Amino acid sequence: MLLDLYQTETAYIAQEQNALLDQAGATLRSGATLSRLEQNGVLHAIQVLVENAIGKAKQLLKARGDQVPISAYDSFSALAGRNLIPEADLPAWNSAIGLRNRIVHDYMNIDMNLVLDLVSNEQYRFVTRFLLKRYNI
Repeated sequence: MLLDLYQTETAYIAQEQNALLDQAGATLRSGATLSRLEQNGVLHAIQVLVENAIGKAKQLLKARGDQVPISAYDSFSALAGRNLIPEADLPAWNSAIGLRNRIVHDYMNIDMNLVLDLVSNEQYRFVTRFLLKRYNI
């Protein structure tokens, strides 16, 4: 039951952040630019989306009775090892986690053009799909 409630909450947060990123992506695809405030909102939405996914990954492992790694990278690797996510998705997860780490810890070295391209091309959607998926463990 606790996992079910957790997944409901993560899905709600995912929908909120995904909607913000969708709106930013639509603005970018229309040829308009985002203000600095909007760009910061994009960074925050990505950070929250990925942190939400990291938390869910760890909760899934915990619900299985598995050891929960400290590293987010190792958490997704463990999910792939248990066939809960495709192993082919690990490079995308590693990139998403790396971007989140850069947003939080290395914010002076973010290439905002790359981030905006990622948003314009909806490359965050795999994170949302993971967060919306219900796992029965």
